Amino acid sequence: MGLNDTPSGERIHIGFFGRRNAGKSSVVNAVTGQQISIVSDTKGTTTDPVYKSMELLPLGPVMIIDTPGFDDEGNLGELRMKKTVEVLNKTDIAVLVVDSTNQLGQCETDLIRLFKEKNINYIIALNKSDLRDSAPSPKENEIYVSAKTGAGIFELKERMARMPVFGEHNVRLVGDFLSAGDLVVLVTPIDSAAPKGRMILPQQQVLRDVLDSDAAAVVVKENGLEKALSALSQKPALVITDSQAFKQVSEITPKDIPLTSFSILMARYKGFLETSVRSIKAIYSLKDGDTVLISEGCTHHRQCGDIGTVKIPKWLREKTGKELKFATSSGTEFPDDLSPYSLVVHCGGCMLNDREVKSRMKRSVKQGVPFTNYGITIAYTNGILKRSLEIFPDLYKLID
Repeated sequence: MGLNDTPSGERIHIGFFGRRNAGKSSVVNAVTGQQISIVSDTKGTTTDPVYKSMELLPLGPVMIIDTPGFDDEGNLGELRMKKTVEVLNKTDIAVLVVDSTNQLGQCETDLIRLFKEKNINYIIALNKSDLRDSAPSPKENEIYVSAKTGAGIFELKERMARMPVFGEHNVRLVGDFLSAGDLVVLVTPIDSAAPKGRMILPQQQVLRDVLDSDAAAVVVKENGLEKALSALSQKPALVITDSQAFKQVSEITPKDIPLTSFSILMARYKGFLETSVRSIKAIYSLKDGDTVLISEGCTHHRQCGDIGTVKIPKWLREKTGKELKFATSSGTEFPDDLSPYSLVVHCGGCMLNDREVKSRMKRSVKQGVPFTNYGITIAYTNGILKRSLEIFPDLYKLID
């Protein structure tokens, strides 16, 4: 990914929903101006959600999602409908596509109920308006469109772009801790799991936020930190490290220099840091045979020494002295039923949008399963949790 590309986790997600043959895919293609979804008169042509990144002003970078028909049938249809419901967990704005030559039915009623339950602002696109000789005036959240003729598509895009996104926030990754002229040291290990030729996404985003704050950044590997600190004439305002090097970096960094991790900053940015800190105490209660779910928002080939499947389980076993079991999930997969687990340890969520990360957190909390974060877990198991939270006074108090 280039430095100028907007990651999917930073894009407003706009989902298109409706029954089969309402013309969802045709409307999506008309909105994007591209043939991104297969269109056919056969019901159920869209079998899996289709994603397309684009710019939609004044919203900016968005992710358009075309979903399978919500009235699909049979066992395969149930799986497709489940995928559609999963998309709702990441949807910021919903477009309900309806065949305007028919009446709204149970399918549309069920979707509207889900939109309201999940606090998703929505608009109803009354498609196939070209097939009507006359039509009643649309309601406030309705608009007549025709994917075939293009009628109403520009207005639909304008309406989507003006729609407020529930839970929008202006949280910075690190900039609110910095002043112009500050110096920040970023510790970025380059090991066998690091992507060749580039930095991982949280490192890129933190670096950009430092520069946006008119501060300066020094980027080093963990084995170059001590030399870099001694060479600096200006005391750093903050040291930020990759979590897997937390212990080594803590031993090198003087106590009077604040220290935290990319994962902890990302958890705050995504809105689940406080829950992560509150949940860390659950480690005290883990027993022999308990299962911990390690969840990542991205997918990658697991390598020897992998942080999620090797290092965190090792540190948790050592810290607790218990014979623990571990399960993993990655990408868009996250269990609906969390009852088999005694703890969820989630990554920073850089590849997921805020709504999806919070949906996972709320699902866990609702089911009574503690939900914490990679960075918090690693800091805790290495005995440096308090130090890693010193820059968050309110959260620091929670671990006394």
